[in-house]
Amino acid sequence: MTEITMTVNGQTRSGTVEGRTLLSSFLRDELGLTGTHVGCDTSQCGACVVHVDGQAVKACTMLAAEADGAEVGTIEGQANADGSLNVIQQAFQDHHGLQCGFCTPGMVMSAAALLKENPTPSEQEIRDYLEGNICRCTGYHNIVKAIMAASGQDVAAIAAE
Repeated sequence: MTEITMTVNGQTRSGTVEGRTLLSSFLRDELGLTGTHVGCDTSQCGACVVHVDGQAVKACTMLAAEADGAEVGTIEGQANADGSLNVIQQAFQDHHGLQCGFCTPGMVMSAAALLKENPTPSEQEIRDYLEGNICRCTGYHNIVKAIMAASGQDVAAIAAE
């Protein structure tokens, strides 16, 4: 067993983990942050994307002990300080970028990482960036529109799939 401490959504959090404990399991089971979804356990779906030291990471493929001392951001930490939706979350709502919602936390976290790297991505750049995120409901069209809107771009130019 290993004692770990990390800053999660701005708060110092500690726990004791086995060496094999995944970051996704630690966040969900030990810290109660169940917004980080686990859809596949094989790094295929992207539902578990979180930010570790500012980088988008699939939490089902990272050991919790590897995040010891790191800054971790989850979907629970994305809202504005007053609890209202941030610009990406609001855009997902406004542009119907979700249906069942299972992939949404990972999509929002991936979108946040993309917009940090590239504040005004093209439609194709968004589609390429989301390649590691699977959505079985929306067909991605409205997710792309939501990310374009969150970046301040005109979504009317996006062609229907």
